[in-house]
Amino acid sequence: MLNRSETEENPYTNLSLMDKIKRKYDLTPSITLVLGLTTLFFVIFLIYPLLYVFKEAFWIQSKFDLTYFKLMATDPNIRKLVVNSLNIGVMVTIMTSVISLPLAYFLTRYRYPGRNMLRSVILIPMIMPPFVGAIGMQKLFGLYGSVNMLLVKLGLIDMAGTIDWFGGGFWGVVMLSTLHLYPIMYLNIVAALSNVDPSLEEAAENMGASRFQVFRQITLPLMMPGYFAGAILVFIWAFTDLGTPLIFNYNEVVAVQIFRQVTEANTNPMGYALVVLIIVLTALAFYVSKRWTGSKHYEMLGRGHVTSRETEARWGMRTIIYLFIGGLTFMALLPHISVILVSLTPDASQWRLSVLPQSWTFAHYVETFTHDDTLPSIFNSLKYSIFSTLLALLVGIVVSYLLTRKRLPFQNLLDAVAMLPLALPGVAIAFGYMGSFADTTLLLRYFPDGLVSVIDPRKNPTFLLIISYAVRRLPYMLRSIYAGLQQTSVSYEEASQNMGATPIRTLYKITLPLVIANILAGAILVFSFSMLEVSDSLILAMQDKYYPITKAIWSLSQRPDHGAYTASALGVVGMLILIACLLGAGRVLGGKLGEIFRI
Repeated sequence: MLNRSETEENPYTNLSLMDKIKRKYDLTPSITLVLGLTTLFFVIFLIYPLLYVFKEAFWIQSKFDLTYFKLMATDPNIRKLVVNSLNIGVMVTIMTSVISLPLAYFLTRYRYPGRNMLRSVILIPMIMPPFVGAIGMQKLFGLYGSVNMLLVKLGLIDMAGTIDWFGGGFWGVVMLSTLHLYPIMYLNIVAALSNVDPSLEEAAENMGASRFQVFRQITLPLMMPGYFAGAILVFIWAFTDLGTPLIFNYNEVVAVQIFRQVTEANTNPMGYALVVLIIVLTALAFYVSKRWTGSKHYEMLGRGHVTSRETEARWGMRTIIYLFIGGLTFMALLPHISVILVSLTPDASQWRLSVLPQSWTFAHYVETFTHDDTLPSIFNSLKYSIFSTLLALLVGIVVSYLLTRKRLPFQNLLDAVAMLPLALPGVAIAFGYMGSFADTTLLLRYFPDGLVSVIDPRKNPTFLLIISYAVRRLPYMLRSIYAGLQQTSVSYEEASQNMGATPIRTLYKITLPLVIANILAGAILVFSFSMLEVSDSLILAMQDKYYPITKAIWSLSQRPDHGAYTASALGVVGMLILIACLLGAGRVLGGKLGEIFRI
C-alpha cells in the first residue's frame, strides 16, 4: 500500500497502463495513425522483402535446408566470387582513403586562391555512375586504345606489346569505382574535420609537436568516427557494385552472379543464398567498424569555436596542393571525357588503332532523342525519379518530424530502420523485391490486353522501381530534413499553436518554410541519384518499354553494332541532368553537403 508521499512523488501511480503510455509518449490518435502507416510502409517495402530473401535461402521445398550454404562453403568458384568482391571493396576503400585524406586536409586547413572553385571541381565524379564511364575508358585504356596507340607512336612499345591496363577488368573496376566514390569519402572526412576543436591542435603545437605529429596524434583520432562512416559506405558500394563489372566483363563477382540468377527466371535458391551472404558480410563489416572505433574512444570537452582552423598556404604548399588536386581532377574527368568522345564517334571504324577518333558526328545524340529504345528511357527515368522523390519527401518529412518533435516508443529503432537502406546493398533490396512481389496481385490496372498486376516486376515494374528508388535514397532526404529541424527552434511552433493553429497548419505554415533549404537539397539529391540508379534498374526493369536510362545504357552497350556509341550519348544526357541537380544541391546546402552521406 502506497502512502501519500509516495503517491505525490509518482504522479502516474493511479493511472491505467494506457494513460501512463500516453503521458510518457506523444501518442495522440493522429500521431498513432501516422506512426502506424509509416511503420507499415517500412514493414512492407523494406523488412518483408529482406525476410523473404532469408526465408527462400533457408526454407527449401517446405523444410529448413542449408544445402546452398554448404555449397558456398565448399565450392571454389563461389569462394572466388566472394574473394574478388572483397578485394574490390578493400582496394577501393584504401585508394579513396589515400586520395581523400590529403584532399580534405588541403581544402579545409589551408587558404589559397581558387579554393572554392576546387571544392566544386572535385565533386564532378558524382555526376555519372562508374559503369557509364567504363564504356569510354575501354576506348582509352584497352589493348588497342588511345593510351597504347600513343605509346606506339612515341616508339615506347610496339603493337605486339600493348599493355592490359585493366588487368583483365579488375583494375578497371577498382579505378572507376575509386574515381566515382572518393567524393563521398572526402565529404565525410570534411564533416569530421569541421568537428575537431582547433584549440587542441594549437595546444599540442605549443607543447612543441610538429604539424605531422599533431595530425597523427590529435586530428586523426578525433576524426576517426567520421572517416569510418565514409569508409564503410564506400566499401559496401564497391563490394556490391553491379554495373561496372558488367561493362568490363569482369563477371566473377557476387553482384553479377546475383544478377545472372534474376535473368534465369529467379528459380534458383542460390540467388537468395548469395544475397544473404552479402547482407551478412556487409553487416559484419559494420560491426567490425563500430567495434574498432568504439574501442578507441576519443572525445572533446568542449566546442567553443565556430570555424575550423585555417592557415595561409605558402608558395611551396600551394604548388603541392595545385599539383595534387589538378592531377586528381584530370584523372576524375577522364571517364567523362572518354564517354563524350565515344558519343561523338560515328562508329568503330573511325576510332581504331588511333589516338583520337578520325571523324566526329552528333548522329548518336539525334538517335537518343528520336529512337524508340532511347527516348522512352529518358521519360521513364524522369517519371520514376520524380515520383520516388515525392514519396521520399513525404516519408522523410514524416519520419524526421516524428524523431525531432515527438516522444515515441522505439524512437531509435525507427531512426535505424529509416537509415538502413544506406547500409544495405542495392542488389539485396532489388532481388528481394523481385522475389517477394513476383506473381502478386496487390495492385491491379486495366490494360487493353486485360487485367495486369502493377506490383509484379515481371509484368510492370513501374510501381516497384518508384518504391525502390525512394527507399534506397530515403536516408539522404531524412538526414537533410532532420538536420534542418534540429537547427530550428521549436518555440516558433509552440507560439503558432498557442495562437490557435492546428499542428498540421503549424507544420505547413511555420515548420516546413523554415527548413525549405534542407528539403530542396534532399529532394535534389534523391532525384539525381534516382535518375542514374544502377542495381534496382538492372534487376527490376525486365521489358524494353519500362527501361530507365541506366538499363537502356547497359542494353545498348551489349549490341555489337554502334550500340556503345548511342549508349555513351545517352550517358552524356544523364550526366548533364545530374550536373544540374548537384549544382542545385551544392548551392542550397553549401559546405554542409557532406552531412547527408553520414550513417
